[in-house]
Amino acid sequence: MEHSDAVELLVNFGQTSALDNVLDVACGPGLVLCAFAKIAREATGIDITPTMLELAKKQQQIAGLQNIQWDLGNVENLPYADNSFSIVVSRYSFHHFKQPKRVLQEMYRVCQEKGRILIADFTLSEENLKSFNLMEKLRDSSHVQAFSFQAFQNMLENSGLKNIRFTTYKIEMKLEDQLLASFPNEGDADKIRQLFKDDLIENRMGINARLINNEMYFTYPINVYIGYK
Repeated sequence: MEHSDAVELLVNFGQTSALDNVLDVACGPGLVLCAFAKIAREATGIDITPTMLELAKKQQQIAGLQNIQWDLGNVENLPYADNSFSIVVSRYSFHHFKQPKRVLQEMYRVCQEKGRILIADFTLSEENLKSFNLMEKLRDSSHVQAFSFQAFQNMLENSGLKNIRFTTYKIEMKLEDQLLASFPNEGDADKIRQLFKDDLIENRMGINARLINNEMYFTYPINVYIGYK
């Protein structure tokens, strides 16, 4: 699936309408929130990194949107009143959180009654987690941990969310392109390449490493969860 299609899937899965007030938790460069803002009444993005918010503001300008607010803040303590948003979303962020349960509690708190929470992130089989997390930490030191399907499901159920559903998609990646967009320490890129070579037969990382025309490709498995407050 293309990245733009994945964003559209998220917007549609959340049944976004012109009545919605959307919060994007750890919004990054703003691509997701801008997609929601094209439909929703109001949209707010929060991120702890000023550079990301500057990129998000540029994305908003390109899209010509006037209904977005960007906030600098810690997602473990969201600076919003209870029951403020009809949709609370977070994409590709939970594997960065040191306290994911705390972040989910905050998302639940600021979500309106009968509102919905949307989370999209890597989801691996239990037996693949150790190898996958090792690779991702080498690629990006801000990676904390990916979750198994069952761990994600348990966390959502324990949060108080109801009618939890999920859908899945896959993002096809070229390893060298991903490394160019990553932040490995000196020497770690070669370690990652070796992990992928070793994984061609064993698939310990669960991402279907494969050679196409002598170039390494792989697939990120993504789950999108929705739950209602």
